[in-house]
Amino acid sequence: MTTKFSILLSLTLFFVLQFSAFSQHKNADIQQIISQISEPEIPSNTIKITDFASVDELAKNSKPAIDQAIKELKSKGGGKLVFPSGKYLINGPIHLISDMELHLEEGANLRFGSNYEDYLPVVKTSWEGTFLYNYSPFIYAYKCTNIAITGLGVIDGEASETWSTWHGKQKPDQLLSREMNHSNSPMEERIFGQGHFLRPQLIQFFDCSKIKVSDVKLEDSPFWCLHLLRCENVTVRGVRYDAQNKNNDGIDPEYSKNVLIENIHFNNSDDNIAIKAGRDHEGRGSRYRSENIVARNCHFKGLHALVIGSEMSAGVENVFVYDCDFAGKLKRGVYLKSNPDRGGFIRNIFLDNIAFGEVEDCVYITSFYHDEGKGFATKISDIYFNDITCQQASGTGIVIQGFPSKKVSDVFFNNLTIHSAKNAISLSDTRNIVLNDVTIGEPATAPSFVE
Repeated sequence: MTTKFSILLSLTLFFVLQFSAFSQHKNADIQQIISQISEPEIPSNTIKITDFASVDELAKNSKPAIDQAIKELKSKGGGKLVFPSGKYLINGPIHLISDMELHLEEGANLRFGSNYEDYLPVVKTSWEGTFLYNYSPFIYAYKCTNIAITGLGVIDGEASETWSTWHGKQKPDQLLSREMNHSNSPMEERIFGQGHFLRPQLIQFFDCSKIKVSDVKLEDSPFWCLHLLRCENVTVRGVRYDAQNKNNDGIDPEYSKNVLIENIHFNNSDDNIAIKAGRDHEGRGSRYRSENIVARNCHFKGLHALVIGSEMSAGVENVFVYDCDFAGKLKRGVYLKSNPDRGGFIRNIFLDNIAFGEVEDCVYITSFYHDEGKGFATKISDIYFNDITCQQASGTGIVIQGFPSKKVSDVFFNNLTIHSAKNAISLSDTRNIVLNDVTIGEPATAPSFVE
């Protein structure tokens, strides 16, 4: 009896200590991360795009006026470029400068044209975790500080009948980019663009700091919607989505740190938040990682709510997601994915007070994404789930798939309820998976007995 009591006491203390640590991380670490995020400071100069062209000219092609306006802002040391309510066709990219805010008043609709040559010359960018030169993202900032996109207007990639058709043509270029990654080919050889079919992002910040994107609505990107590439001190707040093209991820922080994502209304045909950190050889050799990311008060709708990977070879750590719910059906709620090509690590991930509706799988952690690769297993550990609910899982409630040489370890579930699931739990190559107050299906009541 004494031995059994000691074991029970030890287990109880173990749970208490683990979730006490969870609470301490949530309260202390989140505040520390947020305290390190400084929003951009934009000079007070304000100009309107309508000062540079007539309404009719802006409706036909705003690109010349935008370039002229940005040139004037640069001469003044920065400031705000305002788009009043109206329709603006933009035949080519907007290249932001430091100390600049792009402000879209309510009713402003920026629609980008679909002539591919307008997005040349190629710029330095990244595509699925590999650095290369490609068509310019529609809104692009490289090595800038103090930049913002604000307002209640719409940024429309208008890609459903043009750029999206490249999805079926991209495979040779996709494989070529990966081979260049694996062989460590020089950047000057990684030239895509004309004659190739890698679709550009809608918005990309690359090597930038002190960034804010707030309130705008993002629609129908050719590829990922908002790509934060090697960025620091980022605030994404109040953004709305209606992005239904192929690979229309909502927010992709990659090699980025100190990121706050809050009050987002997702409606994406792909991942809502997808945290990445480079692919394979290139990622494993990087001095950057993705870390110190907070997402809160978000409303998920689309393919997957929170994703880490699959491009995460430099490592992802210190991610906090809490006080979120669903706005519609999802395929998976939480999806941590890697494969034996990646290496790196996923660790110190904290999820608290999240409600999902109808999903295929509520939680899916796998080391075998696309069932490919060898030689570089990922270390996945120290994942915490607290106060998670899900109405229905048509597939499996919890799936965890480790790698024989690197088991998924130290995953803690506390107060998780999945009201209905076809399959409850599937675990393979795991160590120290802890479940406390977990119910999948109908909760058991007092035991029946024979009179």
